[in-house]
This record gives sequence, C-alpha cells and structure tokens, in this order.
Amino acid sequence: MNKYLRIKHRIFEVIEVAGEGDILSKIFDTTIIALIIINVASVIIDTFNIPATVTKVLSYIEITSVIIFTIEYALRIWTADLLRPEMSPIKARIRYIFSFMAIIDLLAILPFYLPFLIPIDLRVLRALRIVRLLRMFKINRYTTALKTVGNVFKAKASELMSSMLVVLILMIVAAVLMYNIENAAQPKAFENAFSSFWWAIATLTTVGYGDIYPVTIAGKILSSIIALLGVALVAVPTGIISAGFMEQIHKSEDNDKEEEKEYCPFCGKKIK
Repeated sequence: MNKYLRIKHRIFEVIEVAGEGDILSKIFDTTIIALIIINVASVIIDTFNIPATVTKVLSYIEITSVIIFTIEYALRIWTADLLRPEMSPIKARIRYIFSFMAIIDLLAILPFYLPFLIPIDLRVLRALRIVRLLRMFKINRYTTALKTVGNVFKAKASELMSSMLVVLILMIVAAVLMYNIENAAQPKAFENAFSSFWWAIATLTTVGYGDIYPVTIAGKILSSIIALLGVALVAVPTGIISAGFMEQIHKSEDNDKEEEKEYCPFCGKKIK
C-alpha cells in the first residue's frame, strides 16, 4: 500500500466512529460532539437580546464550526469508496452524497455559503439560520442511542403506518361528523372540515386546547366518544415503539453474548 492510500485509510479510520484504542479517532469524535453542542447552545443564545461582544463571539464560533464541518464533509466524500468498497469510487461517493447523514452535513453548512453563491434577502437568510439546528442530528454518528431509535422505527415501520392510518381515518370521520353537527350552531368555530380536523387532533390526542369545542348535545356526545377512543388508539403506536425497543435491547444482549463466545475466557484472545 502506497503512502497516499495509507493516509486515506488513516483519515477514514479517524472520521468514522472510534474503534478500540484509537485515541485520535476518539479525540475527533469528542471534538465534533462538543462543537455540535456549542452550536445548538449558540442558536438558543441568539434568540436573546445579547451584547455586541457576545454576538461577535458567536459569529467566530459559527465561522470555526463551518470550516471544521466543511472539511469533515469533504473528507467523508473523499473516503466514501472505503465505506462502500463493493462500489466504484464515483458510485460510492454519489451514494454517500445522497445519504441521510450526508444531506444533514450539507444542510448544516449550506446557510453560511448561500449568500456568497446567490443574492438573497437578509430576512430569508435570518430564517435559514434555524437550519443550523440540524447539526444536532450529526451526533447520530457518534451515539448508539439515536441509532437505536432509528432501528426501532425502521423495524416497526409497517406496524406504525397501519396504526397511524387507523388514527388518521378516525380523525377524518370525526372531523366531518363534527362539522355537520356544529356548523349551524358555531359557524365561525367550525367554519369548514379543516377547522373540525384541528378539533379532532386536539381531542384524539387528549390535548384539549379548548379553543374549539362543541356546544350542542350531539357534539358533546361525539366529542366524549372520540376522547375515549383517543386514549386507546394513540397508545397503540406507543406500545409498538416500546415493543421495538425491548426487541432491540434483547438483540444487543444476544450480539454481546455472541461476541463474548469469540474470545477465550482464560487468556482473552480471540478464538480463530
């Protein structure tokens, strides 16, 4: 292996999640996580009336962050062929560019470069600054917690979609029924099906904001039925997700046990 490939492989090892004993990679991971936390804090601080000196410090943090995140993004594209060795370098890089985490990486730095590329209204630019919060999702690379959540939603996608579809159908039916019942009594509150749909969401989720509510006897009866159904139906997706987490925990424990079997219990060396 020539020097260029050795450097490339080493950079790939550093920017990926740190392996056992790879101190440099751990330092890189810790630095990126710390930088993400600082960026999220700066977005929150930016919502207050702060002195000009603090604003200046925040701008320096933003510039430093963008430079580091840009270098990281470029390095990940460069080493994408090592992530997917079964593909050609060009295909591997294209595949990476359109992956979820790569899009998050791009959106994390794009608002900074956008004014230099195209003329843009400053009000739009201020609105785009909220995109910086997407940097939080970059932590997903360095923590198992968010990966576990993603795996649960992926594994239970069909069950969740089915339960959500049932809830959606009930909301639509309830909204249309309530509109027909309450429109004559409250034409402003239940102006159309969309107004009724907002009521259905608030009632089914048991939030009950109280901004829209029935006043007729029939409307109150329907509202009571929908509220009771909401307690049961909204709990279904929660149960599915809870079951998914339990499955993931058991799966992780089984994987740990399998890995333990690969090592000698006496000397600690890997069994060939």
